[in-house]
Amino acid sequence: MLTIYGVYRSRATRNIWLAMELGIPFKHVPVMQLYRIKGPIPAGTIHTKSPEFLAVNPNGHIPSIDDDGFVLHESLAINLYLAKKHGGPLAPANVQEDGLAAMWALWAATELEPHTIAILYNMVAKPPEERDAKAAAAAIEALRAPFAVLEANLAKSSHIMGDRFTVCDINVAEVIRYALPAKELWEAAPKVSAWLKACQSRPAYQDMMAKRNAEPE
Repeated sequence: MLTIYGVYRSRATRNIWLAMELGIPFKHVPVMQLYRIKGPIPAGTIHTKSPEFLAVNPNGHIPSIDDDGFVLHESLAINLYLAKKHGGPLAPANVQEDGLAAMWALWAATELEPHTIAILYNMVAKPPEERDAKAAAAAIEALRAPFAVLEANLAKSSHIMGDRFTVCDINVAEVIRYALPAKELWEAAPKVSAWLKACQSRPAYQDMMAKRNAEPE
């Protein structure tokens, strides 16, 4: 049995979405980020610094998985592993696609995520008095080039890797959606915008997001 550790309001959504796409049965252990807990920790709450979770991931970050005794951390790496293990159209079809899948995961983590997170925090997630407009503006400027790269790639094919929906689409879509509040980026990249809407229209994504939205903030 696959076990996914992490609340829905975390990067665990990436792994839950993929598992739903693949039809993998899994156990969900809702581990909450410690920084989100205000005041006394409710009894029975497992958080990222709980001893029972640190025994799974000594880094104290979510998500992690335990796949029949094989423990793995880092959401994008977890998705690459699960896709390759279970195969099918979502997985890399050959060694070249394996390389592309790794490339796009690293690209998402390095070129996108530091800036998409900055947009999310400073335009939406933080209370208004804690937001940094200059940091948000800098992040938007930093993302113009990566958005252009992705726009050019999607001009050649309907999806990130070829003309089928794969793990690459999930990994990049889940990182880039943090930038949704920056409307100017999406208006300048219509193919990226259409691609993300198509990804997010999939039943597995809709199911995952319904559960995420039902989870307490």
